[in-house]
Amino acid sequence: MAGESCVPRPLFGGAISTAFPARFQDVSNIREVPDHQEVFVDPARDESLIFELLDLKGEVEDAGSALWFLRDIANEQDARDNLVVEHSGTLELAGLRLGEAPAVAATSVGQMAISKGRQGREAQNIVRLYLANIRLKNAATDVLITAYEPLLIK
Repeated sequence: MAGESCVPRPLFGGAISTAFPARFQDVSNIREVPDHQEVFVDPARDESLIFELLDLKGEVEDAGSALWFLRDIANEQDARDNLVVEHSGTLELAGLRLGEAPAVAATSVGQMAISKGRQGREAQNIVRLYLANIRLKNAATDVLITAYEPLLIK
């Protein structure tokens, strides 16, 4: 995505917005996607971006929240051989506030073997997952942003 021109994208009816390359197509209305998710894909590269608004996981510490969500996704995907490649500490997002409380963010990068749909274990695809969690405590919300990059597709 480095060097690509990005276009503004309103999310969740314009409640928040971001910008990323135009090559990603919104599939939120095409696929059965829950209301709390916005999904974009680049079919030519088999890459995807997913934005989710989730109830705040209050029992999870800020610094470990991205890693917690990465492991949760790996469990949901029944992924084998998941490996945390990188994990950040907590970053305060000074420009993003809700009331008096600043938002905090944490990131992690993982690599895992997953299968699509009914491919079965013999068709393990290797993907790198980039994950950011922005915690809006005054709104009791975790904003989860995930990007999937295929490394090996069978």
